[in-house]
Amino acid sequence: IAVVFVMLLTSLFLVLIMIMIWKTNIILVVAYITVFVSVELFYLSSVLYKFDQGGYLPLAFAAVLMFIMYIWNSVYRKKYLYEFENKVAPEKIHEVAAEPGFRRLPGLGLFCSELVHGIPPIFTQYISNVPALHSVLVFVSIKSLPISKVSAEERFLFRRIGQRELAVFRCVVRYGYTDLRGEHGSFEKMLVEKLIEFIKDEATFSAKANGRSASMQGSNSVGDEGEVAEDKIEEEVEKELQLVHNAYRSGVVYLLGESEVVAAKGSSLGKRVVIDYAYNILRRNLRQGAGVLSVPHRRLLKVGMTYEI
Repeated sequence: IAVVFVMLLTSLFLVLIMIMIWKTNIILVVAYITVFVSVELFYLSSVLYKFDQGGYLPLAFAAVLMFIMYIWNSVYRKKYLYEFENKVAPEKIHEVAAEPGFRRLPGLGLFCSELVHGIPPIFTQYISNVPALHSVLVFVSIKSLPISKVSAEERFLFRRIGQRELAVFRCVVRYGYTDLRGEHGSFEKMLVEKLIEFIKDEATFSAKANGRSASMQGSNSVGDEGEVAEDKIEEEVEKELQLVHNAYRSGVVYLLGESEVVAAKGSSLGKRVVIDYAYNILRRNLRQGAGVLSVPHRRLLKVGMTYEI
């Protein structure tokens, strides 16, 4: 029964492809439905007679798998939505950096989380217990794309968070479903190389923008000010590049955010069972956690937080 269902669904999906993508003549589409889909419907009706003779088992297995997938997908979406709605504003980093007891530690910190846009709320949990950040901090999110391969040039997408003196960045690492996840050493080296390339490209763009602005003003004094600003940018870039090199040589530390998900107070019994028991059992037994990144334990710091959704 399950096999025939798959055959029928494949034929129906092919009809959609013929209409929406291939733009096939409607007469050919109707002919295809009349011949193939009708035959598969007759075949399905014949095997349904054996439903009570064991044919229900594949459907029961499929129902169990669908239920597991539904639990995982629905709770994961709610968790991600909670992180997105409660993400930390970039101004929070400026406030933390301005506090008297705040310290910057030598080294490169990679704060790994699943949130692609913004700073995850678990960062506030870390900073409230450890009032210190590494000299260079990068928020890293690993995203799997529905394509076979992602080229090395397009794998790392960087964005600066806050002002230049903070040395805080956002990075999305993209993989295709056939890409091999490299060892942590090669991953770190490539990430630092792309970060340096991003800093240089950003400085080049800023210099060009200042040059266009000065040319539009059409004044010698403005041109001199533009050259001074360009020299200042180059000096700041050199300092930042040196900072990145020194941080990489001092060592790389992975800060892994791990969040526990519980049902909010006042939730229904069904919601509490799904979130507190079913989802957490799946998460503990099916997720690889830090093993995905192949991070040595001596360089891994886990930060935990509980989300009520």
